[in-house]
Amino acid sequence: MIIGFEAKRLFQNFSGLGNYSRNTVNLLARFYPEHQYLLFAPKLTSLFVPRAPVEIITPKSKFFARFRSFWRIYRVAGLAKKYHTDIFHGLSHVLPAGIEKKGIPSIVTIHDLIFLRFPSFYSKIDRKLYYHNTLSSCKRSTKILAISHQTKEDLKNYLGIPEEKIVVLHQSCDKRFYEQADDDQKDFVRKKYQLPEKFILCVGTIEQRKNQLAILKGVVSEQLKIPVVLLGKPTEYKKILDEYIIESGIRKQLIFLHNTDFSELQAIYQMAEIMVYPSFFEGFGLPVLEAQASKCPVITSNISSLPEAGGDGAVYIDPSNSTEIGLAIRKILTDNKFKEELIKRGTANALMFNDQAVGEKLVKLYQSLVKEN
Repeated sequence: MIIGFEAKRLFQNFSGLGNYSRNTVNLLARFYPEHQYLLFAPKLTSLFVPRAPVEIITPKSKFFARFRSFWRIYRVAGLAKKYHTDIFHGLSHVLPAGIEKKGIPSIVTIHDLIFLRFPSFYSKIDRKLYYHNTLSSCKRSTKILAISHQTKEDLKNYLGIPEEKIVVLHQSCDKRFYEQADDDQKDFVRKKYQLPEKFILCVGTIEQRKNQLAILKGVVSEQLKIPVVLLGKPTEYKKILDEYIIESGIRKQLIFLHNTDFSELQAIYQMAEIMVYPSFFEGFGLPVLEAQASKCPVITSNISSLPEAGGDGAVYIDPSNSTEIGLAIRKILTDNKFKEELIKRGTANALMFNDQAVGEKLVKLYQSLVKEN
């Protein structure tokens, strides 16, 4: 098969949608090299280095090189036809205009509908744009790939998508998180970021939905002296955290990190005492799996899709209850037997989301749609 991908996020998003896109293409190329993979990308970066059987298609003319968004939406369907693409996969909510008229079956991955669940987190113009692009792509696709049952239900309830059009396929966890970082790598990362011997970790964009403030309040409520590392791109929400940090006198306990690379993140997970992820809503919650694969115990929310990701290998808390979060942190820090059992269950859960299992399901879906077409 020749499989085409809408690959903007693969090259331009450091986390989230970018990780999903890179993981998907990498696992397919690794386990199914007999197929050809075409990445239609408006702009290249160093976030992804292609190797055979992956090929990149980019804007060639000066006009499209200048107007990359126009190329992404209006030129890619024609190029997919030109390159004899058997199936086209929009990796992050978007399919190119006219792909449904080219005789090419298509899949669009929908990660979440947070812009509809929590509209106050987005500007009016962004909500309109996301709504239009998502609904249009869902209607024009042959199948919709939802990354969780939570997302499937949201597609049905918010957009009226028929259940039979939706396939649930959970994300995979990058194989590097299952591998042990060596001591030299850990020492390098610890010195580079001046990390303490013990710390608790939260990985994710620093924004209201991720709810990092609840971690800080939990630490204060239990008078925990352990350092807290918040790793993620900062937004305006960080100002709220800074105000609380000053007010509560915990500035010396906080470390903010951003733009770590994958090998560094692997080491940081493995050095952390606990990964705390009290998000109010996630399409899936990949950091939960990354931490479990890294043998780092996980505390996460008991709502949204997070129990789907964590399985029986996480401690679940009410994300609106900071005291409960603090107590859960204290429990893991002080009860070694409980901690070891949690790591064991988390590791077993993460193995269910390995690359090979996810890749097999995805290729079977591609093949079934090509055969039907």
